[in-house]
Amino acid sequence: QLQASGGGLVQPGGSLTLSCAASGHTFSTYGMAWFRQAPGKERVFVVGIDWSGGVASYVDSVKGRFSISRDKAKNTLHLQMNSLEPEDTAVYYCAASQYGSGNRRRINEYAYWGQGTQVTVSS
Repeated sequence: QLQASGGGLVQPGGSLTLSCAASGHTFSTYGMAWFRQAPGKERVFVVGIDWSGGVASYVDSVKGRFSISRDKAKNTLHLQMNSLEPEDTAVYYCAASQYGSGNRRRINEYAYWGQGTQVTVSS
């Protein structure tokens, strides 16, 4: 029900935009988020947005570089990533939570997950 796309290979300092399309369910009251999982590491919260699309919560490492947005009419979620660093290399997952605040950071607080899209930052 969530389909993530937009990953790829980018050089350090470059930009990518990830998208997440929802189908089969309306997530208009759900908080949504992006998590990422680097090789050999746990999946972790990166950024979330509340049900209205007006409030976002970022981890410190991406503040000022990443920007999350949602289009409720199109049932889509986006992540604009700028000034990418090799440390951003990971599989990125979109997720939806019945907690509408968008600031939940634990995996078990999200009931719906996309399949993941690979982001590789390398020269």
